[in-house]
Amino acid sequence: MPTQLSGTAKLSLERRTTYTGEGTWYEVGLGACGYNDTDSDAIVAISAEIYGSGGYCNQWVQITNTDNGQTASGQVRDECESCDSGSLDMSPSLFEQLSTLDTGIIPISWSFT
Repeated sequence: MPTQLSGTAKLSLERRTTYTGEGTWYEVGLGACGYNDTDSDAIVAISAEIYGSGGYCNQWVQITNTDNGQTASGQVRDECESCDSGSLDMSPSLFEQLSTLDTGIIPISWSFT
């Protein structure tokens, strides 16, 4: 029977997982984690599936635009209800480190750091 992981063991395993999906941007404000952030902050909203009950709030993720190889880091401060499991919604300033806002949607890979 498989062993259920929790706490540190689960987080350690999650850090080794690389997710893939789409990266989009949104105007941030009061996020699901309870913090009021601004568009100039490096903010990430993760899918509702991964967000769960908020255990990843304040965790940092490293994101790569798989089209151009640009990487950036952002902090999980919100939940993205409309995101597929491997997709992220980012603050404008974070998205601009990976592409232009005009692009709108980029292919990404990312992992917890």
